[in-house]
Amino acid sequence: MPCLNEAETLARCITKAQRTIENLKLRGEIIVADNGSTDGSPEIAQKLGARVVHVETRGYGSALQGGIAAARGELIVMGDADDSYDFTQIGVFVGRLREGFDIVMGNRFKGGITHGAMPPLHKYLGNPVLTGLGRLLFKSPCGDFHCGLRAFRKEAIQRLGLRTTGMEFASEMVVKASLFGLRITEVPTTLSHDGRSTPPHLRTWRDGWRHLRFMMLYSPRWLFLYPGLLLMLLGTLIGIWLLPGPQIICGVGFDIHTLLFAAMAVLLGFQAINFAAFTKVFAVTEGLLPADDRVNRLFQMITLEVGLAIGGALMAVGLAASLGALWYWSARHFGPLDPAKTLRVVIPGVVSLTLGVQIALSSFFLSVLGMARR
Repeated sequence: MPCLNEAETLARCITKAQRTIENLKLRGEIIVADNGSTDGSPEIAQKLGARVVHVETRGYGSALQGGIAAARGELIVMGDADDSYDFTQIGVFVGRLREGFDIVMGNRFKGGITHGAMPPLHKYLGNPVLTGLGRLLFKSPCGDFHCGLRAFRKEAIQRLGLRTTGMEFASEMVVKASLFGLRITEVPTTLSHDGRSTPPHLRTWRDGWRHLRFMMLYSPRWLFLYPGLLLMLLGTLIGIWLLPGPQIICGVGFDIHTLLFAAMAVLLGFQAINFAAFTKVFAVTEGLLPADDRVNRLFQMITLEVGLAIGGALMAVGLAASLGALWYWSARHFGPLDPAKTLRVVIPGVVSLTLGVQIALSSFFLSVLGMARR
């Protein structure tokens, strides 16, 4: 139980857990991971026979990581100490773990949320949106990413190397478990109005952003790759459409100015794809993401030499276009030019030259990252 000034409700939570452990004839301990309480919570826990672990680093994730590290059991059930979760349900969670699952998540939307237990903003927007994103980005089976009552195998969770210290710890556990292929299931659980007279520790917008930020950082495909591919595709198609000459749609003319923005989209898109590759390699090397066989095969095909060859070819095309534009200018004695004609040569040339240099430099950088992986 992570704890920060929960004197009003801690005793009830500990008593329920103790009674359930005794009724189920489980061998277990109750750990209160205290995160700097000043209201006597540690003393209450000790008096009731719970083991208190003092975690100096502040944060929900820090408290949980400290408690998990100190636990002596193989199976761990975690739950908030504000009396909003029913610790008499421990047996259901332990039973699913004994069936072979690595993580058992509670689902409050299936089990029931009492009136006023969850703010409407969290119930109808925050939790559904963040859970939906988690299911989309990471193919997670969980229907309630942020339920505070869950159980897991200690060894499996420690193998994930969880690192976040705040409320986003709840998302990190589910995200990494999904990415690394742990067996996950969920059981219906109830959420009651917490028994505290003080405001909850959760801060809606700050903690919601931290969850969203974490999810995006852990999905380089959606953060970098897909937007980059879309930008490059749109920029290339529009560029091809405008290269022969101006185009008119519904009386609106599109010319070299639109062509310039299309070129920008191609360059920005390629830069985003680069970031996707850099992030993926770095994250796999650091153990933040699991190895991806498809990416490994791709890097075996696209070696440093291949990247340099492609980059060199694009630089040659860009240089040829630039020299052609220079020749065209010299033929007119370096006088005024018609931008509608010259920019149709200069813009593709600049794009090719820039992409060539970027590909060559990126190939070297990826090779450096690849040395660490090998």
